[in-house]
Amino acid sequence: RIDMPEGKKQNINIKIAGLNPILLQIEPDDEQMYRIAESGVNSLWIKWMQRFKGKCTSEEVMARVAFQFALHYAKAKKLNDDAENLLSEFENKLDELVVKNVK
Repeated sequence: RIDMPEGKKQNINIKIAGLNPILLQIEPDDEQMYRIAESGVNSLWIKWMQRFKGKCTSEEVMARVAFQFALHYAKAKKLNDDAENLLSEFENKLDELVVKNVK
């Protein structure tokens, strides 16, 4: 990997569902995350295109894929929010203990 100056963006092409590539400018360190996302969408789309062959159009399958990833996002966000709330409660209780012991 070539080190790029800080803030320098790189161009990548994301290819989804056999459509025209999407040109994106990203931070070089983020490329792997983009490629994993690209691969995940394409893998599920190919799998479901075969599963729903003759029953759904490509657009309908992509809508199902989009919904599946939105559901994954919603679940991950809830887990993150729950963890954040737990940590906040822990921090508050810890602060109470420290203040109580300081007096």
